[in-house]
Amino acid sequence: MKRDVLSENSHNYDKYGGRGITIHEPWLVFDNFLADMGVRPDEKFIERRDNDGSYTPDNCYWATRSEQARNRRSNHRITYNGRTMPLIAWAEEIGLSRLTLRSRLREKWPIERALTEPARKRKKNAIRN
Repeated sequence: MKRDVLSENSHNYDKYGGRGITIHEPWLVFDNFLADMGVRPDEKFIERRDNDGSYTPDNCYWATRSEQARNRRSNHRITYNGRTMPLIAWAEEIGLSRLTLRSRLREKWPIERALTEPARKRKKNAIRN
C-alpha cells in the first residue's frame, strides 16, 4: 500500500499515488494502522470499497482475492433497480453465464431485458460422424 501510493519508483504508482490515492496520515505509523484495521486475517488483503477513494478507515476492509477481483476499476458494472454490481455478480445472481450476459449487453439489449430474460435452452447436438 505505502509503496504503491508513496513511491514514484513503484511499477503500480500510476494506478495509486499517481492518480491521487492517498493514505490516511496516521496510518503511516504501523501501530495506528493496526489499531484501526486489526491483524490481517489469513487469506485476506487490504481493499478499498471505493477504488477512487484513499486508504482510510472508512474506505478499507480485509478482502479475499476473489472479492478484490470483483472490485477492480476495469470490471463492467451494471446498475439495475438501484443496485450496482459487477457483471459476474449479476450473472451469478440471476443464473446466467457471464458470457451470455456479456453477449446480450454487447448486442445492445436493454439492461432490464438482459437481466430478466431466461436463457434459451440449447438443443442437444446431433451425433457427429
